[in-house]
Amino acid sequence: MKKWLFALIAVPTLLVGCGEKKEALPEPVVPQIPEVEILTPKEVVLNETIELAAHVEQGGENVDDAVVEFEVWESGKRDEGQMIDGKLEKDGVYKATTTFDHDGVYYMYAHTTANGVHNMPKQQIIAGSPDMTQVLPEDEKSNNSMDNNMMNHGNGTSNDADHDDEERDEKNHH
Repeated sequence: MKKWLFALIAVPTLLVGCGEKKEALPEPVVPQIPEVEILTPKEVVLNETIELAAHVEQGGENVDDAVVEFEVWESGKRDEGQMIDGKLEKDGVYKATTTFDHDGVYYMYAHTTANGVHNMPKQQIIAGSPDMTQVLPEDEKSNNSMDNNMMNHGNGTSNDADHDDEERDEKNHH
């Protein structure tokens, strides 16, 4: 009988003692999406060196170790576009240069990766005095289909992703 009484007291005491030592696991830290402000003018002169520029912040702080690539193409000719590496100038500002040699409407993505998170705002650039009736319209859904997958990593619906891109584009088109 004494053995049963001892077992009835000892087992719950051991279980309670183990339960008190549990520590909560820390929440995983998820990096914020980098905020990218495009600093490149929306209208540029032909045959002059154009500065492609973007300011990168994350969590309200300048990011000086991001990877920034500027993708530039003429309207309707995305397959002929070029990628230009951005170099850190100072205080989260990345720059590269290019030249536009003929009138046209161009587009630029500032592909930016900071702490493993990618953002890629888009901006239209008008070079010279293009005949706007000859400009081919950009097919936003086909051009952005890969971009949406990169940003949303499969979360949400494609309509949500299209809406997010529109909001980002509006934010970055000052």
